[in-house]
Amino acid sequence: MEIQYQVGVTPDVAKIIEVYDSSGIKRPTSDAERISRMFAESNLIITAWDDQELVGVARSLTDFCWCCYLSDLAVRLEYQKQGIGKKLIELTKEQIGEQTALILLAAPAAIDYYPKVGMNKIHNGFMIPRTQ
Repeated sequence: MEIQYQVGVTPDVAKIIEVYDSSGIKRPTSDAERISRMFAESNLIITAWDDQELVGVARSLTDFCWCCYLSDLAVRLEYQKQGIGKKLIELTKEQIGEQTALILLAAPAAIDYYPKVGMNKIHNGFMIPRTQ
């Protein structure tokens, strides 16, 4: 199996939902229109493919010169622990360049994963959570 990576390709929303549901990431997958809009409004999408099957996705919002918010990193359960998530992060870093900080909010179950792939924990962040 050789995983292929693509930059700037937005997969069919049904494939994205399958990856989210399989990966364990919590997203509003019962609302395909919202998932579609999430991707339409993002400006950096990197995907991982096993032949024609979408197996991973990294979705970011960035200005490509100061900050990048990696909003979604999801890999199908059966493809996890093969380096796909790490590679999606590496490709995201390549796309945004050395001047851009990569920032994300980790799901509780993924807190221990991100230090393993070279990310530092921050303690100076704030947020106003969504209400819907």
